[in-house]
Amino acid sequence: MRVIVVGAGVMGRNHARILSESSFAELVGVVDSDAAAAKAMAGRVNVAAFTDPMIAVDETRADAAIVAVPTEHHHAVALSLIERGVHVLVEKPIARTVAEGQELVAAAVRAGVTLSVGHVERFNPAVIELKRRLDRGDLGAIFMVHSRRQSPYPRRIMDVGVAADLASHELDMMRYLVGSPGRVLGSAVSRRIHPSHEDIVFGLLRFQSGALGVLDVNWVTPTKVRDITVTGERGMFVVNYLAQELFFYSNAGAGESQNESSWLPGHDFTVDEGDMLRVHISRREPLLSELESFVESCRSGTRPVVDGTDGVAALHLSQDIVARGTVDEPTYV
Repeated sequence: MRVIVVGAGVMGRNHARILSESSFAELVGVVDSDAAAAKAMAGRVNVAAFTDPMIAVDETRADAAIVAVPTEHHHAVALSLIERGVHVLVEKPIARTVAEGQELVAAAVRAGVTLSVGHVERFNPAVIELKRRLDRGDLGAIFMVHSRRQSPYPRRIMDVGVAADLASHELDMMRYLVGSPGRVLGSAVSRRIHPSHEDIVFGLLRFQSGALGVLDVNWVTPTKVRDITVTGERGMFVVNYLAQELFFYSNAGAGESQNESSWLPGHDFTVDEGDMLRVHISRREPLLSELESFVESCRSGTRPVVDGTDGVAALHLSQDIVARGTVDEPTYV
C-alpha cells in the first residue's frame, strides 16, 4: 500500500515518522503548500516532497493519503483525493461543518474508497480493553460517562476552538463506549485566551441508552489531563489516556438484595465502596495501531474502526455544544 502524507505540521510529521518505519505500508511522498516545510519533512523520512497533493498522487501512484492539514482545508483536500480514487484518513475533526463532512462521506461511497477519521483514542490500548469489558457486561447498565481533556494553550491552532480540537475526541469516545447515539442537553463555553474561538467547554449529554455524559474540556489548564470515567451498576472504570492505564472500582453493593426500608422498592442493589483493581495493559502507540488498521481496511474493503459517519457525529455534537453554550444576554440572579 503506497501512502502519502498531506500536511507537514505536528500530526503530519508523526504520521510520516510511523509510516516511514512501518512494514505494513510504504510512505512514498509528503505534501505541504509550504515548499520548505515539505522539503524538510521529506528529508527526515527520505521520500519525495510535493506542494500539490494531486501531483503527488500522479507521480507516486499513491493508493492512500493521510490528510493532516488545518481543519479549514480538510474538505477541499480530502474531496479531491477521494474523487481521484484515493483512500483517505483525515485528521479530526472531519471538516469545518457537518455539511462538508457529509459530502465527504457521500463522495467516498460513490468512489468506492475508504474514508476514516483520526479519532486516535479509539486505538488506545486502555480504551480497547475497557470497551471489551463493557461489551461483555462487566459494568452492567452504564449510568454515566465523565470525560476530561485539558491542556495548556496551543499557539499553533488558530482555525478552530477547543470544541473541535479536543472535545471531538471525547464526544466520539462517549458514543463509542456507551454504544448509542447522544444529544446535547446543555453547555457552557468561554473564550479567555484564544483570539477568535472558545477555549473552555462544559457539556451535558444524554444518550439513547439513558446514560448521561459530562464533558469538561479546555485549553487553559497548565498541565495535560486526559481521562474518562464510566460508571454503572457494578462499579466504575477509569482510563488515563496518557499513561494507558485502566482501573476498576467495584460496587460492593451490586447484587445485594435490599429491603424497602434501606433501599428503593424494586431495586436489587445499592452502592458501596468495594475493591480497586488495576487492569494490566500492554502499551502500544495508538497512532501506529490507527495507521495499521486504516491500511488493512483499505486492503480488505472492510469498514474502518472510525468511519466518516462517526466523524460527522462527533462534529455535530461539538458544534451543538458551542451553539448551545453561547448566550448573548445572560441574566444573573
